[in-house]
Amino acid sequence: MAIEVTGKQIASDKITIKDVFAEDMWFSIPDYQRPYVWGEDQISSLLDDVAHSAINTPDSQYFLGSLVLHTEPKQNGNTNYQENSVLDGQQRLTTLYLLQVVVRDLATDSRLKSTCAKAIFQEGNPYDGIPERLRIEFAIRKEVEEFINAYIKKEGGTLKKEELLKLVNNSKNVSVRNMANAILIIIKWFTTEENLNIDTFFPYLRQYVILVYVSSSELEDAYRLFTVLNDRGIKLRNSDILKAQNLKEVSTETKKAEYAKYWEELEGELEEDFDLFLSYIRTILVKEKARHNLLKEFDDNIYNPKKYNYTTKKQEKASALLKRGDETFDIIKKYKTHFDVIFSGNNHHIDNNWAFDNLVKVMQDTALSDIWVPPLLVYRENFGEDKIFDFLILLDNKFSGDWIARETPTTRIEGMNAIIKKIEEINALADLSKEEKIKLLFEDGVFTFNSANFLLDIEEHTIYGRRFARYILRKIDFLLDAPLYSEKRSSYNEMSVEHILPQNPQDTSQWVQDFTPEEREEWTHKLGNLVLISRRKNSGQGRLDFSLKKAKYFNNSIESFPNSLQIMQKDQWTIDELKANHAQLIQKIKSHYKI
Repeated sequence: MAIEVTGKQIASDKITIKDVFAEDMWFSIPDYQRPYVWGEDQISSLLDDVAHSAINTPDSQYFLGSLVLHTEPKQNGNTNYQENSVLDGQQRLTTLYLLQVVVRDLATDSRLKSTCAKAIFQEGNPYDGIPERLRIEFAIRKEVEEFINAYIKKEGGTLKKEELLKLVNNSKNVSVRNMANAILIIIKWFTTEENLNIDTFFPYLRQYVILVYVSSSELEDAYRLFTVLNDRGIKLRNSDILKAQNLKEVSTETKKAEYAKYWEELEGELEEDFDLFLSYIRTILVKEKARHNLLKEFDDNIYNPKKYNYTTKKQEKASALLKRGDETFDIIKKYKTHFDVIFSGNNHHIDNNWAFDNLVKVMQDTALSDIWVPPLLVYRENFGEDKIFDFLILLDNKFSGDWIARETPTTRIEGMNAIIKKIEEINALADLSKEEKIKLLFEDGVFTFNSANFLLDIEEHTIYGRRFARYILRKIDFLLDAPLYSEKRSSYNEMSVEHILPQNPQDTSQWVQDFTPEEREEWTHKLGNLVLISRRKNSGQGRLDFSLKKAKYFNNSIESFPNSLQIMQKDQWTIDELKANHAQLIQKIKSHYKI
């Protein structure tokens, strides 16, 4: 189904993946678009979510996202056709394209191979206005063109694992690196035994997964659509609709007025984060990864949940987790109270120090996600503030342990949900005291993580450039505050990761005398050579010799970062100091994580 747009017309409709990659559909990624940047988190989430829908709602459509397109006529030789320039949605579209490339190479069924081959590259047919070309054309540099010809257009190209790994590690082109990595991630997903097989996954993807497109033949109009949808559009939030639905179900007019006022106060306080807070409530109740937008999650999984009956092989109505009206407003009020206290920054009374608040601040400022918030809210609801700091340590170690050990997003979310389930399960035990329940919880295996992989990345690998680098450096500062935690730590307007031994020292510098090329290559980006500074990096001053660097650069940039202050006390920074510092920090981490 080619998208037909003429004059100043704007077209919008939903479209299945089968039709997105049909023989009369053509896409181009303009040269002004950003490179392909999706990594394991986004790709795994896409695959997990589609697989979940294929298993649990096999006859229902799954909305994957949207495309904003500029549709215009093109000519290839004597063939006229419509081409769609992708203004928004190219990351998702490219991933779907690569997914079909992988399936083509993994499939054993000749029909499936042929289906994917046609989705990737179309043989020309001038009689039907079909040009010969790739389904998606990239405004590309030579390196990308060579990559596409070798690994995408050519059958079997995605099976060249060693070559792809070399590109991931060595290619200077961002798109090539990330496309090669995406192929390896998709292959790993499909060849992991517990994941859905291709024969179940692919028909659902093609027939039931949909995108929504908005297209204009006028480039100016298409840009305006893109801008409005992404920046300036004033959208009705999920929270607005939930409010209306629930107010209709409130038991009395007096309560309705009270709840309406409370809701408006929350909207004013949380603003755009209100939907985020409601997602915490959803997680606490459902205890599973969200698969849909917030409204659908509340409707399908909280107010009107269904349970699969393995005998009848049908989805059947289950008991509601929450009722609309009074119950919904009351649970929001209850958990908002917990939320306010936890994030108040005024919990000195818990252990007569600032440990709890400071660790919360580390997680708030530098954690990859906020999936740790619902378990913390649930703990406070069930056990109050009894040993809540000890719980926070276990929770943070599990969260960061899974993250740094490179667990998938789905695995990390499941880990946090397992903690919620365990808290409620243990608290429901009637014959135990609160103290006994907390002890039982803390000793449970639900907090276990892959400590070997975690330590390998921290101790042996370079961490500069990794998303957890700022987190682990803030965590080290937190650990160096122990045991007193007498100073309340706050957020920093500017916070950068800086090298002591610079990345590119001048040839005439002391650094080149104190470190061999091999030592610089091995140690420059490791934990022991990195500190936090409270300003943007200055590449010129960052290359100064150690004594000058301390005086002119670091002294006004480290504020109260304990690790940075510790290093500033040193007279020199040679390989011996670097290794000693690295070993000390690793020991601190191992002790805290009980490795």
